[in-house]
Amino acid sequence: MRLIILWFINAVALLALPYLMHSVTVTSLGAALVAALVLGLVNTLIRPILVLLTLPVSVLTLGLFILVINALLFWLVAEVVEGFHVAGFWSAMGAAILYSVISWALSTLLLKDDRS
Repeated sequence: MRLIILWFINAVALLALPYLMHSVTVTSLGAALVAALVLGLVNTLIRPILVLLTLPVSVLTLGLFILVINALLFWLVAEVVEGFHVAGFWSAMGAAILYSVISWALSTLLLKDDRS
């Protein structure tokens, strides 16, 4: 159940992005749900491989290159998913940062921590 709630939280975070950045468009709730699902799969399957392959560059940049990886993956998902569009790389960089902040904030507010 927690996984489904996280999926909806990420979809809501994607729906909030066009209100904060005009270079990001999400046409519908369905597009946001599909984009959140694909983004989750890409971050689970492809991101760890890319982080491992670019580890020397990440070490040299003190981890800042991971922001570039996040932006590229965000842009890739926007190119693949119909109804979700990002204008360019720098828009993807800002959108990926905003998306992670909004998603973190909503998850913190809406989900209880069961470990306590």
